[in-house]
Amino acid sequence: MPQQTYRNKIVIMGAAGRDFHNFNIVYRNDPDSKVVAFTAAQIPDIAGKRYPPSLAGPLYPKGIPIVDEIELAALCRQRHVDQVIFAYSDVPHDQVMHQASIALASGADFALLGPKHTQLNASVPVIACCAVRTGCGKSQVTQWLSKILKSRGLKVAVIRHPMPYGDLEKQAVQHFSCMADLDRADCTIEEREEYEPHLSLGNTVFAGIDYASIVALAEENADIILWDGGNNDFSFIRPDLLIVLTDPLRPGHETSHHPGEAVLRMADIVLINKANSATDAAVQCVFETVRRINPTVPIIKTYSKVNIEQPERVKGKSVLVVEDGPTITHGGMAYGAGFIAATQSHAAEIIDPRAFASEQLTDVYRQYPHIGNVLPAVGYHPSQLKALQQTLNAADADLIISATPCDLSTLIAIDKPIIRARYEFVEDDNAELTQHVEIFLKNHL
Repeated sequence: MPQQTYRNKIVIMGAAGRDFHNFNIVYRNDPDSKVVAFTAAQIPDIAGKRYPPSLAGPLYPKGIPIVDEIELAALCRQRHVDQVIFAYSDVPHDQVMHQASIALASGADFALLGPKHTQLNASVPVIACCAVRTGCGKSQVTQWLSKILKSRGLKVAVIRHPMPYGDLEKQAVQHFSCMADLDRADCTIEEREEYEPHLSLGNTVFAGIDYASIVALAEENADIILWDGGNNDFSFIRPDLLIVLTDPLRPGHETSHHPGEAVLRMADIVLINKANSATDAAVQCVFETVRRINPTVPIIKTYSKVNIEQPERVKGKSVLVVEDGPTITHGGMAYGAGFIAATQSHAAEIIDPRAFASEQLTDVYRQYPHIGNVLPAVGYHPSQLKALQQTLNAADADLIISATPCDLSTLIAIDKPIIRARYEFVEDDNAELTQHVEIFLKNHL
């Protein structure tokens, strides 16, 4: 009888994104490794699913279970796990090491996979837009970049960091060219927040799970690829230009979270965004931190301008503010563009949504106690979307200010007027970022 080869038993810790990508690139076809499970965090209702056999490959005919992260220690002991791979983003450094301690105490190694082993190569130039934290404004910058590139006659493909929270097999390779594509894919609010603004600009967005196939498809349709990053993760594709955003409304966060600090150290250009909304002292603090850990990188101050429809309708009214979900939840922001817009438009009262929150949303506030008097637009699943609708309709407010980038009125029936607010990326008068982009295009096209 032939001797059975020992396979290194691995658990990949994730949040339905980086974890799947790392598996696909590094472990899927490795006969010396056996991924016994993924663990799930940040995103509700992922635990209990399986990574399907069609994506897991021939070494995993039954797929791979996805379990709650709280089961990590027991999983390591019961399955005699050799190695735990940490693979999700926007996590405080100390929290990463707490997870490392759990793995080590269970007898397993603890590891992080870097760009060398996980980034894909593209046959066309790639500009990646990443950040040190969720909510710095990278999506607005990516949208702005797409307009600059298209004005130069270039065909642009936007590849978005993954958000596969539904049917994983159907979401393996996705591309969106119009709003109807979002309906056909049954996209969540979180997906729509990222895709709708690009589609309104005429951009095609590619996303999913199998990024080797996604990149190959995008290359066929573009002169240049824009990577629109998620959280504070680094790009899945090796960038020719890496633009990294910092946020002076959260000074000190440049080095506080994984993998945001690593992303900042890799940056080719750093933007101190929202410089118009922060104090000079905060901007200077961020500048000094960036210069200390990345001594030669160009640092550019840029602005996030809050635009609101019909501000005259807000004056003197009681309003409920809905903000971009991830920015307010695991992004750690107490409020966002909607709250700023309500204040600037002289709302009489910004009501606390907690008084009207449904049970599911009460759980969100309990999980993220830092949230201010705003309602995060959570809607990963139909039950959450219904909970959002119930809360908005129960609220004793004259109108809703919605700062989620997607159009809530197309998803749920709301019995109050909705006024939309959003951030818009703005350069300073020196147009430094445009100049850097022009130099890049000259050298790479």
